[in-house]
Amino acid sequence: MIIMKKGDNMDLKNRKYVILEIIPTSSNAKTGNIAQLSALKIKGIKLEERFDYRLDKTLINIPDILNMINYDNDSFNYVKRTKTILNRFKKFIGNLPLLIIDNGYTKDYLKDFDNEKISVFKLLNLEVTFDVFDELIKKYNLEPTNHLVDLLYEALIMEI
Repeated sequence: MIIMKKGDNMDLKNRKYVILEIIPTSSNAKTGNIAQLSALKIKGIKLEERFDYRLDKTLINIPDILNMINYDNDSFNYVKRTKTILNRFKKFIGNLPLLIIDNGYTKDYLKDFDNEKISVFKLLNLEVTFDVFDELIKKYNLEPTNHLVDLLYEALIMEI
């Protein structure tokens, strides 16, 4: 794993990597599930492939989470188990580095992945805060969207 300090730069123009966002039902991977995992496989700044999976909504009994993931329902693949999402994600990413939202639950759900994990917000010179996506939208003059992984991708393109 690379530990990056604020302001460190990584040459993404010449790398293949995956940007991802996890929406969990709990911040503890032992007691929770992944309600949604969205990821983009990128080469340089070119999008190569999307990964959009959700846990079957009948298995999620948290109204706030259901509300949070109630958009573009037809563009997601639905499965019955978090383990299925993680197994398919592992195949999707191979050994590529992961640009992650550097929070405790993302690290917890990905703890069994040996891939290099890099804080996407450190690459963008932002701190993880409650309103970091509002800051991201303002900093890069982006249009708001429910697809947070797309906002990260657009910001990275501008940063590169």
